Amino acid sequence: MNDADHTSSGARSQLIAGVRSAVVPGRDDPAVLLLPGRLALRVPILVVLLAMTIGFTAGSTAIAIVDYDVRPGLAWPLGLLQAGPLIFAARWPLAAWRVAAVGLLLTVFVRHGTGFMPWPVTAILALVVILFFTGVGADRQTSVGVGAVTVCGVLTPAVLFGMPGWFGMILAGVTLTALAFGDAVGGRHSAVEELRRREEQHRQDLARQAVLEERARIARELHDVVAHHMSVIAMQAEAAPYKIPDMPDAAKQTFGVVRDAAREALTETRRVVGLLRADDEGAERTPQPGLERLDDLTAAARRSGLSVATVVVGMPRQLDTGVDLSAYRIVQESLSNASRYAPGARVHVEIKYGAEALTVSVADDGPRSTPEESQGGGHGLVGMRERVTMLDGRLDAGPRDGGWSVVAELPYGDTD
Repeated sequence: MNDADHTSSGARSQLIAGVRSAVVPGRDDPAVLLLPGRLALRVPILVVLLAMTIGFTAGSTAIAIVDYDVRPGLAWPLGLLQAGPLIFAARWPLAAWRVAAVGLLLTVFVRHGTGFMPWPVTAILALVVILFFTGVGADRQTSVGVGAVTVCGVLTPAVLFGMPGWFGMILAGVTLTALAFGDAVGGRHSAVEELRRREEQHRQDLARQAVLEERARIARELHDVVAHHMSVIAMQAEAAPYKIPDMPDAAKQTFGVVRDAAREALTETRRVVGLLRADDEGAERTPQPGLERLDDLTAAARRSGLSVATVVVGMPRQLDTGVDLSAYRIVQESLSNASRYAPGARVHVEIKYGAEALTVSVADDGPRSTPEESQGGGHGLVGMRERVTMLDGRLDAGPRDGGWSVVAELPYGDTD
C-alpha cells in the first residue's frame, strides 16, 4: 500500500512538472473555452457576440457617415470589414483579425490626413475584442506576429498619415495588452486541459498496471500451488516402482498420496483460474489458505518423505489476509524446495509471533545445490521475495551449515 501511494504521489508530481515545462505548439480551439458545449451557456454568449457585431458595425458606419463625411456606399463596406468579423472571431480568430486589419488599413487611405484618428472608436473596440480572441486561440509566436503586424502594418501608416504619434503608442499598448491577456487566458485553459488529459491517462495507466500486477500475483499463486503439489506427484510416481515393485499395500498408500495431492492441486488451480475469468469480487468463493492449514501442509510434506517438526513461538493472533497467505505460501514453497532438492531431510519450521512482525523460519539439514543452480531457475525464491517486498518485510534465504534456511519477517499491518 505504501509503495502504491508513493508511486501515485510521484507520478502526480511528474505529471504537474511535465505540464508546467511542456511547450505546446498550438492551442485548443478557443471556441471550446469561449463557446461551451452546454446550450444554456452557449446561446447567451452567441447572442452577446451577435449584439456586439451589430452594434459595432452600425456604430462604425454611422460615425463614418456623420462625423467623418464618408459616403454611405463606402461607409457600410468599411464598417463591415472593421467590425463584422467579430461574429466569427471566437471560431476563427486569425481569419477575423485579417479581415479587420484590412478594413482598418483601407480606412487609413480613405481618410488620411483628416481628424484625430482615421477610425471610429467602435472599430477600435471591435479590434480589441478580436485581438483578445486571437490571443486565446493562437500560440504565443503567432500572437507576437499578430501584434507586430498590427502595430507596423495598421497603426504606423495611420501615424504617417496624420494620427498623433503619442496616440499611436497608446493604441499599440492597447493592442499588445489585449493579445497578452488573451494569451494568458488561453494558456491557462490549455494547461488545465492538458493536466486533465494527463490525469485521465494516468488513471488508465494505473488501471493497466493494476491488471498486470494482478496477473503477476495469479502467476505466483499458480507457481506456488502447482509446483508444490506436482513436485510431490512426480517424486512419488518416480519412487513407486523402486519401492514397491510387486504392488503391495505400500504401493496403494503411495498412490493414495499421489491421488490426494493431485486432487488438492486441481482444486487450488480451479480457484486461481476462476479468478482469471471472474468479472466481480464475489467469484473467489474458495477461502484463501493460511497458517490454520499449517498442519495439513506439514503432513503432506511428511508423506513425501521429509521429517518435519513445527514450533509456534509467542501468542497467536489474528493476521492480515495478505500476511497470513504469504506466510503459508513461504512455508509451502520452502517445503516444496526441500522435497525437491533434499529428499528425506529433516526440516524445522518455526512460526514466531513477535511484537510487530511475524517471523517464518524454515530450515533443513539436507546438502544440496541451490535452487538458482537447479532446473527450476529459482522462481520460487523470486516469488517469496516479491511477497515479502509487497508487505514491506525482509527475507533471508541461503545455505547454512549442512542445509538451507529461509527466514521471512512479515510486518503485521492492519488486520481485517
